[in-house]
Amino acid sequence: MAVKRRYFGTDGIRGRVGASVINPEFVLKLGWAVGKVLTNGNRRKVLIGKDTRISGYFLESALEAGLSAAGVDIELLGPMPTAAVAYLTRTLRANAGIVVSASHNPFQDNGIKIFSADGRKLPDQVELAIEVEMDKPLSIVDPVHLGKASRIDDAPGRYIEFCKSTVPPMTRFAGIKIIVDCANGATYHIAPNVFRELGVHVEEIAIEPNGFNINEACGSTRPQALQKAVLQQQADLGIAFDGDGDRVIMVDHCGEILDGDELLYIIAKDRWQRKKLVGGIVGTVMSNLGLELALQALQVPFIRSQVGDRYVLEALEKQGWQLGGEGSGHIICLDKMTTGDGIITALQVLYAIHNGDCSLHDLKSDFRKLPQININVETKDPASVVVNPLVQKAVREVEVKLNSDGRVLLRPSGTEPMTRIMVQGKDQDEISQYAKQLAQVIEETVGLGTDTK
Repeated sequence: MAVKRRYFGTDGIRGRVGASVINPEFVLKLGWAVGKVLTNGNRRKVLIGKDTRISGYFLESALEAGLSAAGVDIELLGPMPTAAVAYLTRTLRANAGIVVSASHNPFQDNGIKIFSADGRKLPDQVELAIEVEMDKPLSIVDPVHLGKASRIDDAPGRYIEFCKSTVPPMTRFAGIKIIVDCANGATYHIAPNVFRELGVHVEEIAIEPNGFNINEACGSTRPQALQKAVLQQQADLGIAFDGDGDRVIMVDHCGEILDGDELLYIIAKDRWQRKKLVGGIVGTVMSNLGLELALQALQVPFIRSQVGDRYVLEALEKQGWQLGGEGSGHIICLDKMTTGDGIITALQVLYAIHNGDCSLHDLKSDFRKLPQININVETKDPASVVVNPLVQKAVREVEVKLNSDGRVLLRPSGTEPMTRIMVQGKDQDEISQYAKQLAQVIEETVGLGTDTK
C-alpha cells in the first residue's frame, strides 16, 4: 500500500500564508530537507524563483536559510515563471529548482513547487523522502561548509531567448495585434517582450504587480478584463496567464474564450497537418469529451491521465508522445519544455495561426465543446465517497442514461474536504439534473453541503 504524503499535493505544497505549512518555521525546515535529499550531502546548488506575492520575500528567505544550513549554495532568480525555473535548473546545472508560488490562487495563499535537476516535478517517492527528512532534528553543517547565496541578474533575458527559440528561426508574427494579460504575476516582465521581439504588436494589461494584486480580477481564471480589452481595441486575440505563468487561456477577436482543451486541439491539429505530431495526445479525466471526439475525427490517439501536469507528463513519457494538457490551460509541449508553460503554449498557437493564415476563431471552428457541469460536495473523507457502493451505483445509473454521449467523473479533491462531481453530455439541462442527483445521493450518504461551479 502506497504511503500517503502529508504535505505535498498534486502541485507541490500550498496553503494560506501563516497557516500550518506556509510559515517561516516550516519552510526553513523544508529548505533544509530539500538540501539534504536532493544534493546527497554534497556541496551543490539550488535555484529559487518566485511569483509576485508579498509573502514571497519571507518564504524565499526561509528557504535560503534552510538550504544554507544544509550546506547548499543558493542562486536567486527573483520573479520568474514556474517553467523558467525548470528551464534554468537544467541549463545552469543545478541540483534542484524551487518556485515560491500559489499559481492561480489569491495573494493570501502561497506555495512551494520543486523541480529536480532535469527540470521535472519531483516523483512521489522523492517528495516522501523529503517529508521523512523533515521529521528529523534540523542539524547545521560546520560553518566552513555553510551555503552561500548569489543572484542571477540575467535570468529574464536567458528565458526570453529560450522562448523565442521554440518557434522556427526567422519566424515573425508581424501584423498580429494581441492583448497580453499577465495577471500581475511572474510573466509581467517576460511575456510581452517575447511576443514583441517576434514581431507582434503587443498591448499589455495587469503588468503592475504590487504584492497584493496577483490574479485579482485578471489572468487566466478571470479573463473578463481581457475580453473587454480585445473587443475595445479590436485586437486579433488576447492571451491570459495565471500568477506563475504555467497556465494560459486565450480570447479570439470575437471575445470568445478558448480554454486548454481547445488550445491543445489547435496545436495538435497544426502538428498533424504538418505531419509533425508524434503519437497521440494526453488529456486528463477532466478533459472535455469534445476534445476526444475532435481528435478521433483526425484519427489521433487520445488517452486520459489523473488530474495534474505531473501525471500528464508521466503518461507522455510512457507513451513516447510529446503533447498533452488540461482544460485549465496547463499544457505540456514535451519537445519544447519539461513542464506546463503558458508562454510556449501561446507561441505554439500563434505558430498554428501563422501556418494556417487564418484567425484563432477559425482554428477552433471544428471543435465542439460539450456542456459540462461541476459540483463540489463537502465531505469529511472524500476518498471514501468515490468507493461508496451506493454512490457508485448512482454513478453507473447516470452513465447508462448518457450512453456514449457523455461522461461522469467522481473524484476526491487533493486540496479541500470536497468530493468533485463532473458530468458531461450533449444537453445542458439533462447533465445539470444528473449532477444534482449525484450530489443529493452523496449528501444523503456521507455529505455535508454542495458548491456548484
